[in-house]
Amino acid sequence: MKTILNIIWLVLSGFWLFLAYLAAGLILCITIIGIPFGVASFRIAGYALWPFGRTTVVRPDAGAPSLVGNILWVVLAGWWIALAHISTGLVQCLTIIGIPLGIANFKLIPVALMPLGRDIVSTDRPFTARY
Repeated sequence: MKTILNIIWLVLSGFWLFLAYLAAGLILCITIIGIPFGVASFRIAGYALWPFGRTTVVRPDAGAPSLVGNILWVVLAGWWIALAHISTGLVQCLTIIGIPLGIANFKLIPVALMPLGRDIVSTDRPFTARY
């Protein structure tokens, strides 16, 4: 079922979200200060491409730099990205077929708001983070 939902997601919205996060990551990597945000954007792009069967977990070793970076991210970009996920999720939930896609959009909100200090893991093993 995850594969079917991922294919429907990929065709209807995942590919465009992937391209948007990828372009944002490339733009952010232009400056040295933006590289951590660009890497986070690349990570979100992969998650946005294939979200079913995966989730995000907070990294236990994320410290103060992640907190400061997340505050900057929320102020500069995270809030409008989250609003975009909320609005598209609500529109997708208007149809029965779109409800799982809307829920996937809602799943992207926490990582879109605060991407630093998070890992994307399989739902089969949600508490094993990569280091």
